Amino acid sequence: QVQLVESGGGSVQPGGSLRLSCTTSGITRRNFYMAWFRQAPGKEREGVAVLNRRDNWTSYVDSVKGRFTVSQDNAKTTLYLQMNSLKPEDTAVYYCAAGPLVNLGYRFREGSYAHWGQGTQVTVSS
Repeated sequence: QVQLVESGGGSVQPGGSLRLSCTTSGITRRNFYMAWFRQAPGKEREGVAVLNRRDNWTSYVDSVKGRFTVSQDNAKTTLYLQMNSLKPEDTAVYYCAAGPLVNLGYRFREGSYAHWGQGTQVTVSS
């Protein structure tokens, strides 16, 4: 059974940084994709970063390119999202997701991932 548990959320001023973690268990397939999504109040959940567990290939949505970095530890049990130069519009609940991802073109779509964490709140405000 795949389990994902996020941590590291909190409140930060604009321009600040946070690092989110997602501890995983039960993932046995090497060619699994991990992703970070976020959902702001009143908005749909959107994918922001994707990583391939096998080769560390990454992809980012345009709004976070150059500011966010997704990575995993050497044991491939923890996924990270380093967020720098945070903006008020980054405020959201951030979710970790995992799945085999058959079509890379759908990598930022919520329906592409079968497994989800419970989410962690990130608030960017002065």
